[in-house]
Amino acid sequence: MTLESHMKKILLKVLLAFAALALNAAQAAQQLMPLPQQSQAAHLSAEILAKYHYKRISLDAALSSKIFGNYLKALDGEKVFFLQADIDRFADARTSLGDAIRKEDLSTPFAIFNLYQQRITERFGYARALLKQGFDFDSQESYQYIRKDAPWPRSEDELNDLWRKRVKNDWLRLKLAGKDTKSIVDTLEKRYDNFLKSVSRVKGDDAFQVFMSAYAMTIDPHTDYFGLRASDEFDISMKLSLIGIGAVLQDKDEYTTIRELLSGGPAALSGKLKVGDRITGVGQGENSPITDVMGWRIDDAVALIRGTEDTVVLLDVLPAEAGPDGKHKLVSLIRKKISLDKQAAQKSILEVKDGGTTRHIGVISLPGFYQDFAARQQGDKDFRSATRDVSRLLDELKKDKVDSVLIDLRNNGGGSLLEAIELTGLFIDTGPVVQQRDSQGDVTVERDTDAGLAWDGPMGVLINHASASASEIFAAAIQDYGRGVVIGEPSFGKGTVQTVVSLDQLAKNEQPKFGELKMTIAQFFRINGGTTQLRGVTPDIRFPSFTDEEDFGESSFDNALPWMQIKAADYKPFGDLTRIVPLLASSHNARVSKDKDFQYLLEDISEFSARRKKNTISLNEAERRKERRMEEARIKSREKEKSGETSSAAAGKESAATRAAAFEDDGLQSSERNLAADLAIEKANKDAKDVLLDEAVHILGDEVGLLNANPGLAATLLPPARTGADQSYLH
Repeated sequence: MTLESHMKKILLKVLLAFAALALNAAQAAQQLMPLPQQSQAAHLSAEILAKYHYKRISLDAALSSKIFGNYLKALDGEKVFFLQADIDRFADARTSLGDAIRKEDLSTPFAIFNLYQQRITERFGYARALLKQGFDFDSQESYQYIRKDAPWPRSEDELNDLWRKRVKNDWLRLKLAGKDTKSIVDTLEKRYDNFLKSVSRVKGDDAFQVFMSAYAMTIDPHTDYFGLRASDEFDISMKLSLIGIGAVLQDKDEYTTIRELLSGGPAALSGKLKVGDRITGVGQGENSPITDVMGWRIDDAVALIRGTEDTVVLLDVLPAEAGPDGKHKLVSLIRKKISLDKQAAQKSILEVKDGGTTRHIGVISLPGFYQDFAARQQGDKDFRSATRDVSRLLDELKKDKVDSVLIDLRNNGGGSLLEAIELTGLFIDTGPVVQQRDSQGDVTVERDTDAGLAWDGPMGVLINHASASASEIFAAAIQDYGRGVVIGEPSFGKGTVQTVVSLDQLAKNEQPKFGELKMTIAQFFRINGGTTQLRGVTPDIRFPSFTDEEDFGESSFDNALPWMQIKAADYKPFGDLTRIVPLLASSHNARVSKDKDFQYLLEDISEFSARRKKNTISLNEAERRKERRMEEARIKSREKEKSGETSSAAAGKESAATRAAAFEDDGLQSSERNLAADLAIEKANKDAKDVLLDEAVHILGDEVGLLNANPGLAATLLPPARTGADQSYLH
């Protein structure tokens, strides 16, 4: 060991000693303890799950052991905070968590969480200390960035070395992006300090939420617990509305910062606020005292800004262009109901050229199967729902005289089962849509009972591996009826039904304090008797995927229900796709073999898969720069090949564009970027060419061409009579 390295090690120990003194003081002030209502909510949840869950699993020592493992995975899934000694320290709790829940004693889960908080503080304190000594980027070593299958570190030295490599990689990413040493240190110092500040903002509710979710999800992957705030967010996601000012907010440099103003909301209509403005305080009513929200968690600040409809909220605002000591302004707004239209169904029309013919394909993108349950129960005739929105969009597409319709369910994780049934009813006449089997083995057939169709023309469904639950019910029904072509990746594989139980209603609490339980109560089956559980929906025409099914999807869970089959429902297929799918697949394969963008996608997937399997990244600067140059050259070659330009002037333009693409990794986290730059990246990603959507649209264009050219083939797919809107569109 050189004298210089020896002195660096001594300096690091001194810095860590000072950090430890500060840590001990902070820990003494922040030991989270369970509240009585949390222990009561856990006990009540255990009783409900034991009696009414689909699997009926008892809370015994075996389940306790699984809860213990799941809880640790939820806290430290990559095994970068806890030592093996920490796990051994709570070994006795491994089989006794069930008893602790029944006895309403959550001291052990909270003790584990407190130790986790302590370890986070130690680790980021160590990370900050490493910044004082810098790194040698000439040495040959690598960093394993996915550690979920790795063992827990057995010693402090092993954990320190892991974090040394982690910080070294953070530093190297910034260095490769062109940052100098001072800028790198400042950026990482601030990043790690923000992590430490986030630890200080953690509450007992957070610890309880993590533990209860770990417990519930141990029974099956889709059973979960919602604390009061999580319950509110779930409700908002289902009804797509909230009461507030109509602004998307984010935490940036300790400020609650406006990222977006929603059109038609009070904030936008006032003309007094803009993107980048920072909310430093919130008051409830005109001339009310202002509560300082500087340094608050974003969810706490948002909760203060939201409220009752038609009430006044007073905002203390530091304008975007003002410095930290700039002049503030007070903005008074009246809270209103905000419709989250960006999360609702959207339509577009894409054109497909077929020789001299142009076909128009209507695309409806549906992010979720939402419904405002409360408004519907109260008899509101204008209640919001996915089916209603899609029906309206179909009416518009009919007026636009589109040739076919594509329902885009990519990344749609599901939602209301009723919406899945009613949405299917827009594309079929009356008939069964899905079957449900409860814990007693009783099977119920859920049907569409409304006669007629909202759309009786050619259609398709686009899915990916994140299309789950209600998305799979819809796609499976469309496939079983032969109603349309299913295109994309195999879906998620979630074939279970959940209901949300209010613990406060069961306990007859006057004020909410227990939260809600989302619980699996049934398994759903396709009308053909199979289930989407575990295997998902297999597309008629399959697309390539970045997703690794070992890491994502129902099959990645070790406690998922198995695949099985029951008796098929009594239904009559709408059409027969067996003749047309091979023709469409043949055209698809021929087209993508010549489509440069599609071939680039295949190359990217192959490269991504190879990197994921390797699971290590070099920490040698020369090697990383070589990899970067190769990536830049690859992108530059693609751009040149696509453009066909060969002149030096064109090459210069091309080089600038491809260099920007190659250096897309700036080493920064979203909150560290300038807001304008971050929004620009978000817009660029949104505007990027959607290769898979384009190909799905081409497939439907091919189908229209085949049906127009072959009346006999059309007769196997379309309704026998499409002679009038009054007759065909009755839904």
